[in-house]
Amino acid sequence: MTPIVDPALADPKTVLGALDFAGVAVFAATGALAAARQKHDLVTFAFFGAITGVGGGTLRDLLIGAPVFWVHDWRYIAVCLAASVAVWMIGSRPWRFRALLWLDAIGLAAYGVMGAAKAEAFQIAPLICIVMGALTACFGGIVRDILAGEPSILLRREITVSAALLAATIFVVARSLGLEAWPAAFIAAPIGFALRAGALHWGWSLPAFPGTVQR
Repeated sequence: MTPIVDPALADPKTVLGALDFAGVAVFAATGALAAARQKHDLVTFAFFGAITGVGGGTLRDLLIGAPVFWVHDWRYIAVCLAASVAVWMIGSRPWRFRALLWLDAIGLAAYGVMGAAKAEAFQIAPLICIVMGALTACFGGIVRDILAGEPSILLRREITVSAALLAATIFVVARSLGLEAWPAAFIAAPIGFALRAGALHWGWSLPAFPGTVQR
């Protein structure tokens, strides 16, 4: 099957393209901030930034049979490197690790939409598009946390993955109702971000499994 890929997916002048590059940039920045927490050198900053920025999209492309996006467009790695250097140059600031959480929130929403859009362009079923949106948004952060020795985002009670799922779901539903990609993204990404922002500000979380675990 030869997919019909919208060129707007990689054009930063379009809404979807802007979301794609924004997602890469903010996730790369969170990777660099994780390296800063461990006081690593600039090369490690760049490595953390790159693997976090493109990790989720790489796995998505491999699963849906797409050419791996950053291999064919050098701008993505350049964005990762620029974000990593920017974090290095900012240096030690008392707010930088709080910034990591908010950047992560932006990335979850942007990449949740973008992952679903990329899967849709490859004619993947709607439910799997939602899964790909969440995977794109979360996998890079999972790798980042493993490398940094931090608790994975999957193990946090605070709403994280759910925000990406919500953004991807709204995008897919809006597209199924006939909306063009850019208005669907314009609706979905802010709602996903708002959910994560609420979790950061008010500590929202999903209900935990009731009772005690028997050993």
